[in-house]
Amino acid sequence: MYFTDRGIEELTERRGDEQVSMEWLAERLRDFVDQNPEFETPIERFATYLARLDDEDDE
Repeated sequence: MYFTDRGIEELTERRGDEQVSMEWLAERLRDFVDQNPEFETPIERFATYLARLDDEDDE
């Protein structure tokens, strides 16, 4: 198990039954980067990854 899996597990346990919009998620990611600017690049890459999940050209 990677260290990051712990946070993912906690997220699933605490909020696994909730439904959120992409707009809500984007706002939370912006808030996180505002508070933690050193994570701007990884969050940008993660957001791009999510945005392009269904792009057949990237596979």
